[in-house]
This record gives sequence, C-alpha cells and structure tokens, in this order.
Amino acid sequence: MYLTRLSLNNFRVFSRLELDFPRRVILFHGANAQGKTTILESVAFLALFTSFSASADRQLLNFNLPESEPVKVGRIVGEFERAGRKNTLEVRLIQEPNGGNGSSRFRKEALLNGVIRRFSDLYGQFNAVTFIPQMAKIIEGGPADRRRYLDEILCQIEPGYSKHLLRYSQVMTRRNALLKRLGEFGGPTDQLDYWDGLLAEHGAYLVRGRIGMLGELESFARQSHEELTMRREVFRLEYQPSFDPTQSQSGQISLPGVQHLAEASSIEVKDIELGFAKELQKHRKDDIQRGSTSVGPHRDELRFLANQVDLADFGSRGQMRTALLSLKFAEVDLMKQRSGEWPVLLLDEVMAELDPIRRGALLSLLDKVEQAFVTTTDLDMFERKFLDLHEVWKVERGVVSKETQV
Repeated sequence: MYLTRLSLNNFRVFSRLELDFPRRVILFHGANAQGKTTILESVAFLALFTSFSASADRQLLNFNLPESEPVKVGRIVGEFERAGRKNTLEVRLIQEPNGGNGSSRFRKEALLNGVIRRFSDLYGQFNAVTFIPQMAKIIEGGPADRRRYLDEILCQIEPGYSKHLLRYSQVMTRRNALLKRLGEFGGPTDQLDYWDGLLAEHGAYLVRGRIGMLGELESFARQSHEELTMRREVFRLEYQPSFDPTQSQSGQISLPGVQHLAEASSIEVKDIELGFAKELQKHRKDDIQRGSTSVGPHRDELRFLANQVDLADFGSRGQMRTALLSLKFAEVDLMKQRSGEWPVLLLDEVMAELDPIRRGALLSLLDKVEQAFVTTTDLDMFERKFLDLHEVWKVERGVVSKETQV
C-alpha cells in the first residue's frame, strides 16, 4: 500500500497543498516550523482520524481563516493504492455556528471513495506507522499512554476492535457512575449485573486482541532491535494484564512477559468473557467502596526491557529512542503480516539522539518498506549514499519543492 497523492486545504499552516508521491522513501528537510511535521500529521490522520500532537482537532484548522467566515472547513484528501486498487479517503474538519448566540461547534466527517462512512468502519482502510520524538511517552509516560499505544495498533489491524473499544469506554463510564451512587446511597447491587455483562462482552474482545498481538509484536521488535544495536541488546516486553484469562482458567498466576501469550491466544472470546464477568463479580464490593472499576483491560500495563533493564526507569535517551524505533518497525512488520500490505512509515526527526552505528542500521531497515516519509532539519545526519538513492524535498514556509542532489 502506498500514498499516491495528498491534498490539504486549510490544514494547519497550509491553505492549500497538492503533492504527488512516488512509491519510495521521501526525505523532507527544512528549518523548524516550516510544515514538515504537518505533512506527516495529515497522513497519520488518515489512518487513526486523530492528531498525534494537537490536544483538540479544531486546532488543526488553518489559523489564517477569517473570523468573519461562519463555516470553516479543513480537508485532508489522500489517494492511495491498496491491493492493486485505487482509493480516495477524505477527512473534513468543520467548525460551524451553533445556534444564534455566537458560539460554534466542531465536527469531523470522513468519506471513502466519495461515500460518507462512520469512522469506526474506516480503521484499517489506510494504514500508517508513525514515529515522532514525543512518542517517548510510550516508554517513559504512564500506563494509559502504553494502553493507548496498543489500542492504536489494534484499531488498524483487528476488525471491529475500535467499536468494542468505544463501547467498553461508554459502559465503563456508566458502571463507574452506578458504583459511586451505590457507595453513597446504597441499594441492590444486582443493578450492576447488566453493566457487568456488557463490560465483560466488550472487554473480552480487547483482552483477546491484545494477547493475540503482543507475542507477534515482541518477536518483530526483537529482530529490529538486534539490527539497530548490532546484537548488543536483547529487547523484551513485559505484559502485566489486569485480567489474565490464563489465570482464571488454571487458578495459577502466569509468569511476567509474553511467554504465556501463546497459551492465552488459544482461549475463545466467550471463555474470556465468562472469566472477566466472574472477576467483576469478585471485585464488586471493593469497586463500590472505591467508586470505580478495579479490574479489566483499562488497567493493563506494559513495560519495555533491554538486557533485562526496565527502560522507563534506567534507560538512556538513546536506548529509549532505539526501543521505540524497534517497536515502530515491528508495527510495520505486523501490519504487513496481518493485511498483506505494507503500511506507510512516517518518521519525524528520527536521527536525533542516535549514534552513527544506529543511524546506519536505521537507514538499512528503511529499505524493506514500500513507502516512507522522513523529516529532518539537518541533511548531514544522512549518509550520502542514502541521499543519492532517495527523493529529497525541501519544505519552506509551507512550500514543498523537489531538490536535485549534486
């Protein structure tokens, strides 16, 4: 799979941008705040329909749009080829009046080949893997950052996962509200039965998706990590599920890591649902006292280790950057294995904090992808051979121009 054309209207710094892409690696270079990362952000938006940097989608609208304009519309249109078929995916960002009191509301909509579709139906149509320096929070941030990381992968590769994730979140909100009410005012606890059933139903799909994916992710990440470190480090994931379906079946605690995932991945979704429902019942009294749900995939944890060292606690900046890149290349391999198509790889300022050996190994890994967009402020970080083999485009004040290497 590869992107053939990108069209932006009123998106970030770009009032209008039209780019046609070759099926290869493209290096965007230029000073900071010129629009390089925005190009990557727009492509990533076509895969996950959310920004990797903005706290609110309305921030993506071009700031030069006149205030007098009642309806402000930004567009991202990507034309891509997948399995030999051409497709067009369009996302519209719309800010419009909300009543007659001068306030406004923001919404977004998406069209696949000209037909408006629900976002939940569009995950996986266009796949992209993104690296930006801020993604170090996957390793050094909180557990919620790591769960979000897993969910973003699964939304692209697991059909229906996004719908179950949304419903799980909605049911969790309702259940927690009821728990607080029961804790404050009392009442029959069997009121929780309905919500427990729904939470177990949708949560089972999240549990099954994660345990079915993490073993593959670790295997691919180990291979990439070996190449990036010249086999000096062994990379490992340590998965700490809040609800472990293997434990509910055997009554024994599983070992940390992903070694037991092969066993867990053979468990049927219905069996996971039944086991999860029992766990919710077992923790019901404590949950009422807490006013929140204490067990479930919303409390999973994932740790990243190199040579048995927890990188979040003791890893250097270079080690964390290497581990994150290993995970990103593992995502590429995983998506290729699951879908049969290479995702588009997006790398922002990827060379910073890497030594020359790791930089060379990284460039060699790029050779296996079908299409990649890479940004930099310093071309000297790239080997001359790499610059000669790939496209180099300059981005300056929102203008993109192809350069001829001499």
